[in-house]
Amino acid sequence: MTVAATNWAGNITFGAERFHEPGSVDELRRIVAGSRSVRILGTGHSFNAIADTTGDLVSVAGLPRVIEPDERAGTVTVSAGMRFGELAGVLDRAGFALHNLGSLPHISVAGACATGTHGSGVANGCLATAVRAVELVTADGALVTIDRDAAEFPGAVVALGALGAVTRLTLDVVPAFEVRQWVYEGLPTAVLRERFDEIMAAAYSVSLFTGWRTDRIDQVWLKQRGGPDAPGTWLGAVLADGPRHPVPGCPPEPCTPQLGVPGRWHARLPHFRPDFTPSSGDELQSEYFVARADAVAAFDALDAVRDRISPALQIGEIRTVAADALWLSPAYERDCVAYHFTWHPDAAAVAEAVRTVEEALSPFAARPHWGKVFTTAPEVIRESYPRWDDFRTLLGEFDPAGTFRNEFIARHFPAT
Repeated sequence: MTVAATNWAGNITFGAERFHEPGSVDELRRIVAGSRSVRILGTGHSFNAIADTTGDLVSVAGLPRVIEPDERAGTVTVSAGMRFGELAGVLDRAGFALHNLGSLPHISVAGACATGTHGSGVANGCLATAVRAVELVTADGALVTIDRDAAEFPGAVVALGALGAVTRLTLDVVPAFEVRQWVYEGLPTAVLRERFDEIMAAAYSVSLFTGWRTDRIDQVWLKQRGGPDAPGTWLGAVLADGPRHPVPGCPPEPCTPQLGVPGRWHARLPHFRPDFTPSSGDELQSEYFVARADAVAAFDALDAVRDRISPALQIGEIRTVAADALWLSPAYERDCVAYHFTWHPDAAAVAEAVRTVEEALSPFAARPHWGKVFTTAPEVIRESYPRWDDFRTLLGEFDPAGTFRNEFIARHFPAT
């Protein structure tokens, strides 16, 4: 067995009968065509059973490595199992960049895009918005490519692994750029409420870290393209006098360089370095997206129950994501604020805290991150996605026998 028996966090033990790591696309096609039930695994960084199966679990990590920049087209084509940390360095040396990166460079390109994973920035869409084409193996073993001109494209990018086994993606690139990163401490929450939009637009990418324990935001991470040096104080917050880790008590070495030291885009946009264990390394995660117009009201709702959230919490993060047109993206057709929670690895305490968060955010049609811990009922989630039924129809067209349909997919998208 070459595929991990559990997800990255260890809270999900896969129930597959067989594990595979094909070394070629043709081998992958044979496995899929011969399987009654199959799911595809990237880096295993989902915190729920979205990748689980009782049949064949297939890792795409062994597929031939592909990184093919196309300067004329302004794209790069990459193999599905490629990690952002590896892709970014090659792109940068070729003079290119991606528009944004997530907190962790350790995750696979295909897995991140399939679940709507994102970075931050009021003008930055989720990582999947860079996708220009998807190559995948369908249930009968056929190899198909879906590009932006195809009618089904908006449903085929953030697709939860339900349409087929993605083998390659073609992504838009931009010219490489530099970023400087500063951290401020102790932003008063009263100022955040009054000037939320200004704060979140203060840099190319902005992240707020809070333990939901006091009336101050613990840290504000500003990732800036160009501009002047950061002042010593800003909106009541104080510039950190040294590197910081967002999780209290953790050493800062795993984090990307701060203190305004210029660096390449891929060495600043993530919070963590690719050669270190990301975040705290022992955690569960949840995340919920609300419309940016509801950001302050949602913050107040969470703040009102912080005493019930904070005991299970290592750190919370607040980010922004620009609206997109991808059917199952949590930012579909609305600019969003994402409320993220890094929990202690205590399943019972997390379950109670998650219920509290979901109850507090229920007035705001909050969309949970597809790959993280949530308990929101499928019928509730469905109401917040206008193209839900269109995606379910697309599932029936691509996978009528339900080869890629596991319990997670069946619960959210019952067969027609």
